[in-house]
Amino acid sequence: MGAKTGLLGYADGEIVDALRHASEPSAEETTTMVRCLHPGWHVEPADDSSLGDGTYPPDGITYGASHPGVDIICDRRLMIDYPSQLPDHLIRASAGRKLILHAMHSVVDWLAFAVWEDGHLIRSLSLSPDNGIMENIGQPFPFEAPYWAGHRPVPPDPHWDDQEPYALPFHPLDLGEEALRALFGFVLEGRPEPGDIDPDDVRLYGYRLTNPAGPDLAARKAELETTIKAMGNPRRFRMLSDRDDND
Repeated sequence: MGAKTGLLGYADGEIVDALRHASEPSAEETTTMVRCLHPGWHVEPADDSSLGDGTYPPDGITYGASHPGVDIICDRRLMIDYPSQLPDHLIRASAGRKLILHAMHSVVDWLAFAVWEDGHLIRSLSLSPDNGIMENIGQPFPFEAPYWAGHRPVPPDPHWDDQEPYALPFHPLDLGEEALRALFGFVLEGRPEPGDIDPDDVRLYGYRLTNPAGPDLAARKAELETTIKAMGNPRRFRMLSDRDDND
């Protein structure tokens, strides 16, 4: 598995229904939405993407799409360990709507998702094998039931001897794909089911965002290059043989 997501959705009703019937997103309304969710930030156009490729944008890039009844944002900054601590202004923007966060990182087998109704958190889960269950708020959704019931265990690797059992009763990325399907209507890995949305058909507009209150990417890159130069030329070491020691 190699799926990663930093995905936020606002919807008047069900996001799945809205995305299934969505047509071309409005560029003007998407730009307005991105600016409203990042007040004071500098926003400039970047290359577009799709929901199939854009759920884990490059650093400093935000993807978005505004359709009637649903708004989508993809940004790495949404990948937070505790979804209940999502910035207040992002939650306030969901007044009268449903808000869904989905974040997943395959390198560390981490999953987090959360759902708000009219600004009220009704479910939040965040877990990984290294850190265990970091957040578990509200009643599990029906799609979670077989995972918590032990029906989706992680099988041992037959190529490993004396392997310890997986640290969780299920693999977070397996539940993550199921959550993605239930909450957004598509999957990134695994076999699509009849009725699933094709994420490659959902266009996302790209934006480069710069926070005026913090260093931008160019400044961070320049700082890194300065640090590397200050370290001087790399020193090389070699192992000496016994003969060299006696010379």
